[in-house]
Amino acid sequence: APALYNLYLDGWLPEQFAIIGTGRTKLTDKAFADSLQESINSFSRSGKAKKSDWDGFAKNIHYQVADAKEAASYKEFKTHIDEYNKAWGCEANVIFYLAVSPDFFPIISTNIYKAKLAEDQGKSRIVIEKPFGHDLDTARSLNALLNSMYTEAQIYRIDHYLGKETVQNIMAFRFANSVMEPLWNRNYIEHVQISVTEQLGVEERGDYYDHSGALRDMIQNHLLQLLCLIAMEPPNSFNADELRSRRVDVLKAMRRFSPEEVRMDTVRGQYATGWMQGKEVPGYREEPKVDPESNTETFAAIKFFVDNWRWQDVPFYVRSGKRMHQSASVISIQFKDVPHKVFPDETTESWQQNRLVINIQPDMSIRLQLQAKRPGLDMLLNTVDMVFDYEGAYTTPAPEAYETLLLDVMLGDQTLFMRGDQVEEAWDLIMPILNNWKGKKSINFPNYAADSWGPEAAEALIARDGFHWFSMPMKNKKKKDEA
Repeated sequence: APALYNLYLDGWLPEQFAIIGTGRTKLTDKAFADSLQESINSFSRSGKAKKSDWDGFAKNIHYQVADAKEAASYKEFKTHIDEYNKAWGCEANVIFYLAVSPDFFPIISTNIYKAKLAEDQGKSRIVIEKPFGHDLDTARSLNALLNSMYTEAQIYRIDHYLGKETVQNIMAFRFANSVMEPLWNRNYIEHVQISVTEQLGVEERGDYYDHSGALRDMIQNHLLQLLCLIAMEPPNSFNADELRSRRVDVLKAMRRFSPEEVRMDTVRGQYATGWMQGKEVPGYREEPKVDPESNTETFAAIKFFVDNWRWQDVPFYVRSGKRMHQSASVISIQFKDVPHKVFPDETTESWQQNRLVINIQPDMSIRLQLQAKRPGLDMLLNTVDMVFDYEGAYTTPAPEAYETLLLDVMLGDQTLFMRGDQVEEAWDLIMPILNNWKGKKSINFPNYAADSWGPEAAEALIARDGFHWFSMPMKNKKKKDEA
């Protein structure tokens, strides 16, 4: 609701539109609208809704009591849609947003199809949220079902990470500027890190999370999407299928794991009881709706390789975890060291290799870390940052990720959405890890403290190659946690 309301305030929605909510709970249009207003007042970047703005938006909100499993409910939807088309004098675009448990994807998508609500392939779209399957087999089954009823152009698999401004800017940074392309390969880049960490625990999602874990919940989708944007080849055009094909190429080129490589190049962890910001917090196994003997990982770190001409033997380290020391999403690209240091050792005590840091959240920035001479009579070097900071460069607030993605659905632009083959390739990549972990219960869970950087084995994973995990210094000002 906040995303749609912000689009309305900014003039992106058409003059004629309708929002129809549905569920088994009996509600009036006003009661449903009031619940949306409460959400908007709490979470909209525009702040609390003004009465004049809200009244104009709320008149387009409606509610229909329906049982997702009952075909008769969908006939009522068709009646309402036909009424709008007649009143507006046109065939409207119709978007079905399935904000439901994945268990309901098959029955709802099938009933929409059987009710002939999506016959117009150019004007009807169906949106589903992750997870897109629980493993490779279920992902294939879901894709097969959807493709038997809808064209791929009608299916929008939404991943909010791809809607974030800094994530979109990876493509602009890479393909609109010539300065980096000659360096963007194995000859100059030593390694890449992608970290998405959260201070929060599982909160009220224990039941879902205990059947998922960090590898399924974060790495299979969010982090692999970021990796694809960093590693993809330049597209021939800014076309949705062209861009998505280049992302699929990366996944196809990624090295699959043998059992020995799973043992050597992956780490899993689970948080213990501890303290966060002066408050005692429960361990994962003490969280509500979590198995007291759960073997589900709340942290995962993996070393990937992309076996192609550009990236051969360049390690891509990814990590994601809950109850971590910092909530942040950061990509660090470390360049190789200079071939020969011409400066005396005493001038380079703080020597650091060049690094490009893409900060996705909480602060949005891109910074290139270089060596420079300190002011003074002596020749002493230290690291300085060349920074592009969103808050400093622009006065207009950045749209929320869902605003971008919902508008793209309305416009029929699938650039920032996952294609079916991309989903399957991502699952295929991590299945050897999932199967290995499932077959070998971790004997040392929980193995990292709350408010830490994860298990010691994760530090060893990257230290073995002579590197260390990068993290941005925390700012004092409080930022919204979106991870």
